[in-house]
Amino acid sequence: MSDIRNQEYAGRLSRMIQAETISAHGQTDLSKFYSFHALLKEEFPSLFATCEFENFDGSILLRWAGKDSSRLPILFMNHHDVVEASGEWTHPPFSGAIADGKVWGRGTLDTKGGLWGMLQAGDELAREGFIPPRDIYFMSTCCEETTGAGANKISQVLLERGIRFELVLDEGGMIVDEPMSGAKGRFAMIGVGEKGYADLKFIAHSNGGHASTPGKNTPLVRLGKFMAAAEKAQVFEVKMSDTVRATLASLGSSMSGPLKFILGHPKFFSPLLCKVMPSISPVAGAMLKTTLAFTMASGSDGANVLPQEAYVVGNMRYSHHQGGKASIEAIAALAKGFDIETVVLRPGFDSPLSSHKSSAFKLVSEAVGVTYKGVKIAPYVMNAASDSRFMSRVCDNCLRFAPFAISSKQLASVHGIDENVDVETLAPAVDFYSYVMTNSDKI
Repeated sequence: MSDIRNQEYAGRLSRMIQAETISAHGQTDLSKFYSFHALLKEEFPSLFATCEFENFDGSILLRWAGKDSSRLPILFMNHHDVVEASGEWTHPPFSGAIADGKVWGRGTLDTKGGLWGMLQAGDELAREGFIPPRDIYFMSTCCEETTGAGANKISQVLLERGIRFELVLDEGGMIVDEPMSGAKGRFAMIGVGEKGYADLKFIAHSNGGHASTPGKNTPLVRLGKFMAAAEKAQVFEVKMSDTVRATLASLGSSMSGPLKFILGHPKFFSPLLCKVMPSISPVAGAMLKTTLAFTMASGSDGANVLPQEAYVVGNMRYSHHQGGKASIEAIAALAKGFDIETVVLRPGFDSPLSSHKSSAFKLVSEAVGVTYKGVKIAPYVMNAASDSRFMSRVCDNCLRFAPFAISSKQLASVHGIDENVDVETLAPAVDFYSYVMTNSDKI
């Protein structure tokens, strides 16, 4: 029976992948997103017939009235825009090919797969005449990969309407094997928050001149020294949060040897772990502090001309314990020492951490246990940004998890080449969302 379901589900997801919905900065023609909305209404007729529907410039919000609308509702969300798909793919990125036990194409994991799963579950329940214990909302935006303006606007509208949620469930971690070296087994990585996102421009000025007579500390030299110092110096505060401790304790329980004991007692060994984790891997180090990656640069237009102005752009992912304002101030102080100006291009949006001890987290964990036997649970903080950061305005429990079992290769395909999802993980994904919907009275 599950094989039949999976094949049917693969076909539905394939049709969604075939609709090209790449978003771009400055995009004004939204017709392809409206066409995609029409496709959703065709694929999930019972749910759309049951729900109230609102359009926010290509982003959508549905409300499914429950038995008790006085209780705080829950919100399921995944975006329907995708990033570009350049490069040589095994199957064309918008073919939605079903081959080798997988559905192939841009968006299968990020995040039309999650969007399909939550709507499929809702459509099946609505077709059966199910009425949820409390109101259920569904949200999908068309600009998550660019500005996040859709989620920002919808969250503000919900705030103005006085609507708060008991649970928000968005894209995030998935079910992976050995998420940290030595942590044997499969883990459902449930995000309880995400680091802030800011873009900064660092500018070095001079009077310019001819390259044949360069002086000392020209703009590019100062920028180079600054970048080297930023990489070497301890600019940002290193700290282990309760969430990171919970992550390490969960992963450590599946390890062996001394590391099992150390990670099993992360509070006691915090000073040691704060020193050694950055050397273990960049991912481990990013869990403990704000990070800054230099991604763009510009100098003069001529090979023999000293620039009057040169700059580099840095992408910052700031920690919860230091925050955006303090993190920006810290790197700006370092830049000033090299006579470099700091300009904030994008300040980011600070969103708090949700509790991994809440009833909402417990319900999501239960849903994982029911649909994926033997999978362990690990809370964590996402390094990437998602639309759910804006929903912290209207919810204290914003969780980030997509119920798909994936390989490390599939994880690497997100925003890369050959993005795909296993067909056999589709039915469990629907069952996961159905469990949360039908058991929402537990929170």
